[in-house]
Amino acid sequence: IHEGIDSTILILRHRLKADESRPGIEVIKNYGNLPLINCYSGQLNQVFMNLLANAIDALEESNLEKSFEEIEANLNQIEITTSLTADEKTVIILIADNGLGIPEEVRQRFFENLFTTKAVGKGTGLGLSIARQIIVDKHEGNLSFNSVVGQGTKFVIEIPIPSTDS
Repeated sequence: IHEGIDSTILILRHRLKADESRPGIEVIKNYGNLPLINCYSGQLNQVFMNLLANAIDALEESNLEKSFEEIEANLNQIEITTSLTADEKTVIILIADNGLGIPEEVRQRFFENLFTTKAVGKGTGLGLSIARQIIVDKHEGNLSFNSVVGQGTKFVIEIPIPSTDS
């Protein structure tokens, strides 16, 4: 899991770097002690890619009306936390940003196929739909989110650890 997240961050590093319009996006990793699990790693990496790219998009959008100094005063952050549930039967992966948050009127449609809040030509409306499919259908887990407008969004990935009983 951690290798997949790290390789995804590496692929997206060009979007995390500072440029003339904003400071860099800080990625905070709070990795718990996770066992190796049998999973569809390529597909799971696609989920990480979709969620992290969306977090970067949300932060970029939240910066549009702000000066470099305003952004610097409240740095853009993506926080990734991994842990096990108390019974050690489920891996929990939290991916949170401190962007704009998701308005109430679009939350119920967020995982719909072809639904996007992005400008024309920016999003396909497939990323979150595919992410949910991979987590729910392929891994028998759950993908949900919590969001507060003006404070950010936290995606919660829950992946059950396959039983080793025969």
